[in-house]
Amino acid sequence: MNLFSLLVSALVFVVVEGHDGHHHDDQMPLNYVKFPQPIYRVGEVTADAIFSGITTFAKLPWVQCLTRESHIPFDIAFIGAPFDTGTSYRPGARFGPAGIRAGSRRLTLYGGYNVPLQVNPFNSGLRIVDCGDIPVTPYDNKFAIQQIENGHKSLLQREAYSPLGNDTVSGKQLSPISLDGKHHPRVVTLGGDHTIVLPLLRSIYSAYGPISVIHFDSHLDTWKPSVFGGAPSEQAAINHGTYFYWASREGLINNGTSIHGAIRTTLSGPEDYDNDDESGFKRIEAREIDTIGTAGIIEKIRQTVGDGPVYLSIDIDSIDPAFAPATGTPETGGWSTRELRTILRGLDGLKIVSADIVEVAPAYDTNAELTTMAAADVLFEVLSVMAKTPLGKVVED
Repeated sequence: MNLFSLLVSALVFVVVEGHDGHHHDDQMPLNYVKFPQPIYRVGEVTADAIFSGITTFAKLPWVQCLTRESHIPFDIAFIGAPFDTGTSYRPGARFGPAGIRAGSRRLTLYGGYNVPLQVNPFNSGLRIVDCGDIPVTPYDNKFAIQQIENGHKSLLQREAYSPLGNDTVSGKQLSPISLDGKHHPRVVTLGGDHTIVLPLLRSIYSAYGPISVIHFDSHLDTWKPSVFGGAPSEQAAINHGTYFYWASREGLINNGTSIHGAIRTTLSGPEDYDNDDESGFKRIEAREIDTIGTAGIIEKIRQTVGDGPVYLSIDIDSIDPAFAPATGTPETGGWSTRELRTILRGLDGLKIVSADIVEVAPAYDTNAELTTMAAADVLFEVLSVMAKTPLGKVVED
């Protein structure tokens, strides 16, 4: 029998065996490892190269967390929310999750060690996975918002894979910081327009109660519906400029310990700032970086949120469109990618329970993928901060 005949016989065997009623896991390739550690060989191109294979965030293991693999525990999960029918200017952020994943492919090219933060989040002992996307309908905003809340809550309400362990300073046992006493995993959501944060905060409330929010954005997003969009219907009143207004009204935000950063939008009038104050936020204008620098901005943020649990929401338009043009509502005069990454590193030690990055609309990007790379790099800093700081507090005797 010649080589061709042998190959044909082997192919027939595989096809027949693949349809005999066995579970799909039986069709996994030889030597398949569910949670692999990246291995890079100098001078060798393999099937594990960062530019090949299925595109997950930073080549993380893909786990179908919402369906057939819902039993697999994790510490940090990336999940997409491809929703953009709450936007007011340029749509396209439904393709954000796919674009951000593409922009993240090279994050582990050299191993993933974060030099400024002195940590490799991918080798930190945590189980970090990519859960794919929440199924989101583009036809019904009310139903889609509920889908996003349900999907996020399904991940958040599980037990984390790794135990909390002991405090690195005192050596004492850590206990969860959640209100329900559970050690929850963290969920990083890839948007999607900024409307998705309302259902995400509803999910976060189920575990942590009212949460302190750090919000990087060129816009306030606390506008009253009558001002932003006119609220021609009950559902139209919930959009990417009003979601924080509703979150505050629902008691989801810890008023007085939440803060915006990179704000530089025009307003309907000074009363917009009064409404923002009532919604529980303090503000850092984008132009303040010229006077107080990144160090001053970091200090303002840390003084505002304190040491309690924090939710981090990042609109890619906080970065100037010179560095990140592919976004729904670009505003000039923003921070550079380097400045935002520096500020995020300054959050080291904060208990970031979950995070998102939104408003990435790849159709407006350059061929060089500037925006999607910037979004991925920003999340690399967030992931590094998360990996260094457990969501626990010292148990007092």
